[in-house]
Amino acid sequence: MKKVIVIVGPTGSGKTSLSIKLAKQFNAEIINADSVQVYQGLNIGSAKIKEEEKQNIKHHLLDVVSLEDEYTVYHFQKDVRSLINQIEVPMIVGGTGLYIQAALYDYEFIEAKRDVDFEQKHEHESNELIHQRLIELDPDIKIDLQNRRRLLRAYEQALLGEKRSEKKKKDQILYDALIIYLDLDRTVLETKLIERLERQLNDGFIDEVKKLKEQNIHVHAIGYKELNQYLEGDYTLLEAKEAIIKSSKRLAKKQKTWFKNQMHPLMLDALSETLYEEAQLAIQSFLKEK
Repeated sequence: MKKVIVIVGPTGSGKTSLSIKLAKQFNAEIINADSVQVYQGLNIGSAKIKEEEKQNIKHHLLDVVSLEDEYTVYHFQKDVRSLINQIEVPMIVGGTGLYIQAALYDYEFIEAKRDVDFEQKHEHESNELIHQRLIELDPDIKIDLQNRRRLLRAYEQALLGEKRSEKKKKDQILYDALIIYLDLDRTVLETKLIERLERQLNDGFIDEVKKLKEQNIHVHAIGYKELNQYLEGDYTLLEAKEAIIKSSKRLAKKQKTWFKNQMHPLMLDALSETLYEEAQLAIQSFLKEK
């Protein structure tokens, strides 16, 4: 099986700087796994790595998609698997858990955009009615009745003969992966989040959101959403900042639980003085294994 190194962790845990050092040490190439950083123009708010910070390490899947285009987990899965096959030592770095799992595990996705016409056609029908019709077509399906978008998508697939219940199991990993999670104490995390947000605001985050707003582009990622609400007058700047920190903390907690339960990573203290040495030894041992 192809070996893949994965570095994950919350905002402010030092994934970027550590990955650069490790990539230099092991001649690795970095594959971005942040679902926001794939888009062009979302630089400050996504904390996208600057060109001078890359230190000549090759990076993939940064700035690859226009904001007018759709880039789903399907596209990410396809692109990452292609890159893994091409790169001698691939290193995936980021924090979007579903994207990483979709790339590494036996997930199946169908390439299809949301069918707005299909949604409009059924907009007056209740979730219960749609679910009833769905189970007639796909009796073994298990799905959240309250998730209307997913419910409609499953119904649409079933009508096309693509039963969601017949998809392959998703718990089988396709690669030999070393997954390292950089852990941060909650109180330290909050401080890091506040410091990062202040840097982003000083770097022109509000102006970045303003430009998007002028183009009638509304990004729903954390930070962009709240600052757009500030520009709309729904929040004061202080309220927007508090909402960003609150959402970021909630996401970090959710992602940590998710990674621990789903991907069983090697947990390393992000603030340890020996973090680099610990990660280096783990990767060294991993790459030597046959």
